[in-house]
Amino acid sequence: MKKSLLTILILISVTYATIAQNAQVQGRVVDATNNEPLPFANVIIIGTNTGATTDFDGRFIITGLRPGFITLEATYVGYVNTRSAEIQVTNAKTEFVEIRMKNAGIALQEVEVVANPFLRTEESPLSLQRLTVSEIETSPGSNRDISRVIQSLPGVGSGLSFRNDIIIRGGGPSEAKFFLDGVEIPTINHFATQGSSGGAVGILNADFISGVDFYSGAFPANRGNALSGIFEFTQKEGNKEKPKFRFSLGASELSLTADGPAGDKSSFIISARRSYLQFLFDVIGLPFLPTFNDYQLKWKTRFNKKNELTIVSIGSLDQFKLNTGIANPTEEQEYILTYLPVNEQWSYAIGGVYRHFKDRSFQTLVVSRNMLNNTSYKYPENDESRPRTLDYKSQEIENKVRFENNIRYGDYKFVYMLGSEYAKYSNNTRQQIFVGNESLNVNYNTLLTLGKFAASAQLSKNFVNDRLTLSAGLRTDFNTYSSRMANPFRQLSPRISANYVLTDKWALTANAGRYYQLPAYTTLGFKDNNGVLINKQNNLDYIAVNHIIGGVQYIPCRDIFFSLETFYKGYSRYPFSLRDSISLANKGANYGVLGDEAVVSTSNGRAYGFELVNRTKIRNNFNMILSYTFVRSEFEDRKGEYIPSSWDFRHIGVLTVTRNLPKNWIVGAKWRFDGGLPYTPFDLEKSSLIAAWDAQGQPYLDFSRLNQLRLDPYNQLDIRVDKKYFFDKWSLMLYLDVQNLYNYQAKGPDNYVRERAPNGAFLTTDNNTRYVLRPIPNTTGTVLPTIGIMVEF
Repeated sequence: MKKSLLTILILISVTYATIAQNAQVQGRVVDATNNEPLPFANVIIIGTNTGATTDFDGRFIITGLRPGFITLEATYVGYVNTRSAEIQVTNAKTEFVEIRMKNAGIALQEVEVVANPFLRTEESPLSLQRLTVSEIETSPGSNRDISRVIQSLPGVGSGLSFRNDIIIRGGGPSEAKFFLDGVEIPTINHFATQGSSGGAVGILNADFISGVDFYSGAFPANRGNALSGIFEFTQKEGNKEKPKFRFSLGASELSLTADGPAGDKSSFIISARRSYLQFLFDVIGLPFLPTFNDYQLKWKTRFNKKNELTIVSIGSLDQFKLNTGIANPTEEQEYILTYLPVNEQWSYAIGGVYRHFKDRSFQTLVVSRNMLNNTSYKYPENDESRPRTLDYKSQEIENKVRFENNIRYGDYKFVYMLGSEYAKYSNNTRQQIFVGNESLNVNYNTLLTLGKFAASAQLSKNFVNDRLTLSAGLRTDFNTYSSRMANPFRQLSPRISANYVLTDKWALTANAGRYYQLPAYTTLGFKDNNGVLINKQNNLDYIAVNHIIGGVQYIPCRDIFFSLETFYKGYSRYPFSLRDSISLANKGANYGVLGDEAVVSTSNGRAYGFELVNRTKIRNNFNMILSYTFVRSEFEDRKGEYIPSSWDFRHIGVLTVTRNLPKNWIVGAKWRFDGGLPYTPFDLEKSSLIAAWDAQGQPYLDFSRLNQLRLDPYNQLDIRVDKKYFFDKWSLMLYLDVQNLYNYQAKGPDNYVRERAPNGAFLTTDNNTRYVLRPIPNTTGTVLPTIGIMVEF
């Protein structure tokens, strides 16, 4: 009996050991410039002695792996040692990775070149941060929302806790651009603020993303139309063996992802998601009921070793209605129902990236189209029998072509780009507003078409045995909106970067550049009631900013990185609101539309400070990102004097830690500290006017006292626990993600509601010209636990 029991236990142990080490990874190693395979290259898993050697086609396979996150390193004589992106391997499917190695330009074939650990890219040796797949998958408090994950990057601030605004080093929320596998994606959030970057929930599916490159400065010349940040999202490739599926069920949505081969030369990955927030919000009594839907697609075909095509697409459908059926609503519920409009959107982007490789260069052609459809309306007191106080319909359509040529010759790297775009913007607005002391009706229709053009060139070279790297670039953008904007010399955008390695552990970095961004379509296409493009008449211009950045980097070993950077950004030509007498840089972090008003391009601003970063990643078991940013953000007021902007955080501190534990447990925590933001008090005198309140349904800000008050500092703790189970052909992951486990935020300014009489009527004064307003407390963050389930098979 004992012998039989011992035999059974041994068989069970062997079976689990076999299942636990049944993962594998395959891939290929190629020359980064000409895509030629590198035979007999060595590929190992970082932190182990496990590896493989490539065959004549540069392909390799490593089997018998324990499921988890791994990083590969390839070595080849005459080439710089290269690490792959981080990979998550499971028993459910074989992961595929491509390692692109840079030729070191050394003739002696027996020489092995160790990678310079300080150099991120030649063009951007500083102000560039990378997120890996494990940091995305297990980010605490993010609920696998990419838009929230990137808010934990160094220098990135966030506005309201329930929004995904991206505020970088004191810039406004409309100053970043986003690229998905090289295709520009204008909208990355559901229920997006038109003319800005924020929204409620991210559109991008975390199942697709293998990494994120974030530039807070030192922008490469082939990426433009951004003032503060550029995000490059890289997607995974589909499984090359057989179809695989992943089903996810979270606290707010469910999703299905499929990937697999499509013939011998192609692979695909596709997903669809739908939220059920409408039902949850109705149950807990929230006054608004949103539902979002989205899809994401990637198709890649390698025709041969010299030609490949990638097609990517994302799209969203956002539906929204007010929960007017709440019985006995609270004052806060009634306040929200009074002013909040119904907003519905749909958007999509699709693009093809064709790449052709030659001996010393590769060419990239990107053709894409994107569209946003945005509607919003509001009935006074939500009474549909009355005329709407807001009726807004708008579309943005862009058709783009971009050609890039990337050339390497010895120590030289030369990249040039040519781009063109045909854009179409339409707007049909009917709105009641209150300006000065009178009610006005805004009524206009716009149909605007634009031709846009861009060109850039950038040259980089290594000197002094690769200790010094210099890169210089020039770009211009121009369009057909006006004669001012059609002049390419008015938007010349030079930039220069330098990286000097002092010792094997220390390096100095620097960058200076001037960048431009076109104002939002909502601003370009705004008309007065006479049908005049008033902002064109006001000589609307490109927004300009000058960046100056200097830094020092210290790497005691390959897994630990420190950097200290100082930065200065000087803004000019920012749109200045004629109605509110403030810079539009102070707006954009609320739902709705940014920029649909009369402006002049006269506002100046500045943001400056320093940023300290430590990144530690030890053998895929422990990961830490610690950053502190001191930033001052100031823009001119109506008197031309610099005052704190709405994004003057002063202090941004983020600590994110994750730890892999035995038996496939992962625990993580994120602590965030933000200095109190400035805010503008309400103008109660104006707000109490019946005509004013009825036009907007909420109090008005007193812009004559712009940002004169400040909230107390805010800090928040999020935690996350993951447990993974791996079986022979499938895997299961459970996670608990808790936002605001600890949340301290001093009470913000009170909101105001109209006082009611005992009979339910609104109280008035001054011969029925004013409402009686009463303050109600502003709410702070609450604990938001999220339980998620993912099954992969």
